[in-house]
Amino acid sequence: MSIYINKDTKVITQGITGKTGQFHTQKCQEYANGKQCFVAGVNPKKAGEKIFDIPIYGTVKEAARQTGATVSVIYVPPAGAAAAIWEAVEADLDLAICITEGIPVRDMLEVRNKMKAKEARGGKKTLLLGPNCPGLITPDEIKIGIMPGHIHMKGRVGVVSRSGTLTYEAVGQLSELGIGQSSAVGIGGDPINGLKHIDVMKAFNDDPETDAVIMIGEIGGPDEADAARWCKANMKKPIVGFIAGVTAPPGKRMGHAGALISGGADTAEAKLAVMEECGFKITRNPSEMGRILKSLL
Repeated sequence: MSIYINKDTKVITQGITGKTGQFHTQKCQEYANGKQCFVAGVNPKKAGEKIFDIPIYGTVKEAARQTGATVSVIYVPPAGAAAAIWEAVEADLDLAICITEGIPVRDMLEVRNKMKAKEARGGKKTLLLGPNCPGLITPDEIKIGIMPGHIHMKGRVGVVSRSGTLTYEAVGQLSELGIGQSSAVGIGGDPINGLKHIDVMKAFNDDPETDAVIMIGEIGGPDEADAARWCKANMKKPIVGFIAGVTAPPGKRMGHAGALISGGADTAEAKLAVMEECGFKITRNPSEMGRILKSLL
């Protein structure tokens, strides 16, 4: 079983005709059930055309109506990406996955407020993954995003991470040890994003086919500590925890926009301490994540 997506998920690619959208849509099509899963693209200027045998529609709403798609993946450039997210939300999709990096914070604030207002009015809640994320994968079923498919292996361990490359690192280590994954989710490193660690941990906790989880965080913000406290009270499965940025100097903005530590509760050491307190098996060495998880199974 998987969280959020499976082999029957139907996907729309927003920005399918751009260089990045084309490249990754083709890679996703080639992975597992991709040919059946990727059913539509959106580009108002190219409606009626096809690319990789995928029909292109003028709007997300039209694409969803014609194909029954419930998920979209967004490769639209930063200036238009927030509007693309909102278009997916307005079309009442279940999930929008935004890969785009560099969306202006003000644009994301606006979209988040509009999403909250829509829910408050009783409208459908569309989950958002990202922006600035690698996407998510359910091995041997479907991948939506930019992660390398070949390192994944079907199994029963969940992975959630704010860092794209560390997601791949954890997955690669697990697969090398012969431990497969149920789903791997990259939530992205932007300060204003959709799904948080806590949301994904709840989904893994509820998934009968996930036995254990690797949770990877970064310096900056309270998200990992919030998730750890929730896990202490609710999570029934073993968790390995890692926080990137142990050596980062306070007050300095690091690569990810969300990774700005003010000192205090959002440093790597402070987060690791909370995770340990909450029953996580923590490591300060990213090369140990797979080995430590194996010892918990």
